[in-house]
Amino acid sequence: MRNWWVNPQYAAGEAGTQFGDIERVFALDGEPIAKAPLSRVLRVSVGGKRYYVKCYSGNGKNLRRRWFGLRRWLGPLRVRAEWRNLLAFRSWGIPTATLVAYGFERRFGGFVRGALVTEEIPDTRDLAYLAHSDDPRLADHAWLAQVSRQVASLTRTLHDARFAHNDLKWRNLLVDGGPSPTVYLIDCPTGNTYRGAVLEYRIVKDLACLDKLAKNKLSRSQRLRFYLDYARQTSLGEGDRQRIARIVHFFDGRE
Repeated sequence: MRNWWVNPQYAAGEAGTQFGDIERVFALDGEPIAKAPLSRVLRVSVGGKRYYVKCYSGNGKNLRRRWFGLRRWLGPLRVRAEWRNLLAFRSWGIPTATLVAYGFERRFGGFVRGALVTEEIPDTRDLAYLAHSDDPRLADHAWLAQVSRQVASLTRTLHDARFAHNDLKWRNLLVDGGPSPTVYLIDCPTGNTYRGAVLEYRIVKDLACLDKLAKNKLSRSQRLRFYLDYARQTSLGEGDRQRIARIVHFFDGRE
């Protein structure tokens, strides 16, 4: 059984032909971007535009983590979670990549393979790249303040929806090259909704993931400003101080 969807805005063009079904997508050849036990990412050019093609296949090499092979029948599909999360981001007003095509294939009820295709967001770099390359924009306080406010806002939007990204790192935040930068949130196969104490733990994890690189690149006052923007407050309360302590120490002993 195959389930495949093509964005109607692309269906009649060259992209619709290239990404029209799962067989064609898995047969594509392009520039390798990333590879993992469960997936690979290619960048391909079609009709003068570039697209990212993420293909999932198999159960991975670690049978214990893959529920000894049972996950293909019983577990949630990462590829489906990823496209649903991108659609959710757009519905919440969070800038993200445009979905061009997505779907999956099952055989005898078990997952065989799946893929999603997104259009490249032109003139963007991820924040981790800017940090590791010492991009001069990070020293521009006005530019950085705009970016920080946007990251704080989109993070709060996720958490207000009881949603946690679970890998909210600088590498998953793109920023464009315009004088008034726009931040885009991408790559979210493990994000999900939570409640109660589990949600609070996941919120702290998201904020700790953001702070992991921020503590090396930003000043204490810039990090505090980010938290206040996130919390939509002008000062810290006792609960905020306790949460900040959990954020700062979240990865202690884990790495």
